[in-house]
Amino acid sequence: MPDTTSGALSGVGVGTGAAVGTAVVLAPAARPPAGEPADPTAGPRIREAFDAVAAELRRRAESAAGTGAGTTADVLQATALMAADPGLLAVVDQRLAAGSGPATAVDEAVEQFCAVLAASGPYLAERVTDLRDVRDRVVARVLGLPEPGVPQLDGPSVVVARDLAPADTAALDLSLVVGIVTELGGPTSHTAIIAAQFDIPCVVRVAGAMGLTAGSAVAVDARTGAVTPEPPASLREEVEARRAARAALAASAGGPGRTADGTAVQLLANVGTLEDADRAAALDVEGVGLFRTEVLFLDRASAPTLQEQTDAYARVFTAFGDRKVVVRTLDAGADKPLAFVDVAAEENPALGVRGLRTSRRHPELLATQLAALAAAAERTGAQPWVMAPMVSTPDEARQFAAQARAAGLSTVGAMVEVPAAALRARRLVAAGLDFVSLGTNDLTQYAMAADRLEGDLADLLDPWQPAVLQLVQATGTVEVPVGVCGEAARDPLLALVLVGLGVRSLSMAPAAVPAVRFALSRTDLGTCTKMADAALEADSPDDARGAAARFADADVLAL
Repeated sequence: MPDTTSGALSGVGVGTGAAVGTAVVLAPAARPPAGEPADPTAGPRIREAFDAVAAELRRRAESAAGTGAGTTADVLQATALMAADPGLLAVVDQRLAAGSGPATAVDEAVEQFCAVLAASGPYLAERVTDLRDVRDRVVARVLGLPEPGVPQLDGPSVVVARDLAPADTAALDLSLVVGIVTELGGPTSHTAIIAAQFDIPCVVRVAGAMGLTAGSAVAVDARTGAVTPEPPASLREEVEARRAARAALAASAGGPGRTADGTAVQLLANVGTLEDADRAAALDVEGVGLFRTEVLFLDRASAPTLQEQTDAYARVFTAFGDRKVVVRTLDAGADKPLAFVDVAAEENPALGVRGLRTSRRHPELLATQLAALAAAAERTGAQPWVMAPMVSTPDEARQFAAQARAAGLSTVGAMVEVPAAALRARRLVAAGLDFVSLGTNDLTQYAMAADRLEGDLADLLDPWQPAVLQLVQATGTVEVPVGVCGEAARDPLLALVLVGLGVRSLSMAPAAVPAVRFALSRTDLGTCTKMADAALEADSPDDARGAAARFADADVLAL
């Protein structure tokens, strides 16, 4: 959708859809009053407010789990734990004793914890929004004001906010939300993940978004990152045509992914929770391309037992029957801390002990996980594909492959997330791997030396970066199956380029599968290769996309 309207805003798009709806602007949360008088007796009242917020978050988590929104439910449960954190309450008491007013004490204590989270790596930095949502709800209760949140929606709506907390997204009526626009956040934020999960056009990092007029019409284009107030009739018609085309695709014939000349390209789902897996198993996907097992570990006080893990993996294997399931072993460490694992402080957690590297200090975690996967496979008769994250050298690949096979797992691979792995992919495979899978989110971060959470660097984090495509090309030459499980796979045009670079399986949010399946069906392998070659010759992401688009079918470009 071209930007033909002056006054259009721009940001980072999530997905490729577009929509027009009525702007519903979330009002800023209440702030502690300036000069709030001290009240050292307010402790019990504040604790009561925290308890009430925690209870409400748990209730919403149970409701979300009941509707199949497993990802949202897990985040809400983790946020409820934040609201009940005795350490946070202790700091509030300290602030009260130092003379701060009740709401001010809550605000100061939360900001102290937020500073620690922000400095603790990408996973915990993403929880800052969640903790501030707890603060806003507690402050509102302390001041006797209504809690912040999404108002009642009356029709097709574009929700506009500085940022959306998990409790906000859980409260959304997804039958009425046609778009989401935020001033903050990023392409890997909770808001972006939920938008991708439900195929809602979303644009984050939109400067000036809170200046949009509530009740006015707004067009949102996730493909271009454009947010257009009061769109003209021509733009409305174009958006409606795109939405109709996507709806038709979702209802059209499915089946295995194939290019127009019959090259097989598996279309798989990314799943995180057991509920996600159950929901995806009922859809027209060829299996799971990325099962993020760390969800079973995070926000727990102790490691899940061998039996707990075996039961969880068996449930996923059973749900997908004889379809392919690719399991990523624990991707945790300094940037995704585990409460039951002591990890030394690191200056740069993204470059620290994470993924497979965690097993250097805690080999029992990987050993137990591999044993559980093998036990679940034996119980169900499944033949899972198991891969390790953050593999960088042939020695690491060789050691993981040997350990996995010794545990009884026959199909072993590795994630390609760092340039070293991409550039030496042939050597990694020769060390004993049966397949590799490109994690384009991390690969882009490391290739471009740009933090995934830094919105100001969104242009560098674009998966269309030619340097990133060149690393994909280097990996695509190996003689074992090559997949992509980063969200780059959900862009139909980029999916064609990835196939042209040698990728033969694409894993994404299930809602994106129909559009990618259609794009493949309208494009032969030779054209995919031409698109890839053209993109590699470009000097910028926009130029790369434009170069590939010149070879694309008009109906694919209209998605």
